[in-house]
Amino acid sequence: MTDILIDDTATEAVRTLIRAFPLVPVSQPPEQGSYLLAEHDTVSLRLVGEKSNVIVDFTSGAAQYRRTKGGGELIAKAVNHTAHPTVWDATAGLGRDSFVLASLGLTVTAFEQHPAVACLLSDGIRRALLNPETQDTAARINLHFGNAAEQMPALVKTQGKPDIVYLDPMYPERRKSAAVKKEMAYFHRLVGEAQDEVILLHTARQTAKKRVVVKRPRLGEHLAGQAPAYQYTGKSTRFDVYLPYGADKG
Repeated sequence: MTDILIDDTATEAVRTLIRAFPLVPVSQPPEQGSYLLAEHDTVSLRLVGEKSNVIVDFTSGAAQYRRTKGGGELIAKAVNHTAHPTVWDATAGLGRDSFVLASLGLTVTAFEQHPAVACLLSDGIRRALLNPETQDTAARINLHFGNAAEQMPALVKTQGKPDIVYLDPMYPERRKSAAVKKEMAYFHRLVGEAQDEVILLHTARQTAKKRVVVKRPRLGEHLAGQAPAYQYTGKSTRFDVYLPYGADKG
């Protein structure tokens, strides 16, 4: 489990939020590795020996740009957003794609199994709900803490199947490439091994009514070695589309 250092300045809202996740409260930072820091009105991810940190902020910077420009993105075409599908994001991570999808007016159920990442994302959604510019978008995201492959079958029984299951599995870290930003390096170190790709894709194809959309690097291998029905390809990213079991490609 991940350590969390709760500063005296942490608000009651932050203290309440972190109690929802299995984190280990500590009185000082660990000697090495990563930990969460709760201070003021924010939860951040820290790496011992580094000055920078990672927070989930949907109200500014790159997240704001993607939110306001999301309608023209390839992801919008991949999920056929004009049909207003319901989307389950089975690998939510830091929530960037979930937020873009929600900014398109879609209802998104997001799953994240790592407690520290889920805490960071939950905190980002909480703060986005307080901002007039992002509150409507944030309200369309429903975060579930846990393993999507385990939770989706049970959720189908109570809510029915979603139109789309969206997958963005963690790519192998490109250690020699400058393209790996420090934030993602923190993320890789925190999360470690990715979910079982075969089980994840299999469950997604059992769950979706219309399609499974998988985000990959443009030249990356197919998820679980399985070829998709078709693709949407951009300059650096592509979206592989798989049909649900029993669906007719035509």
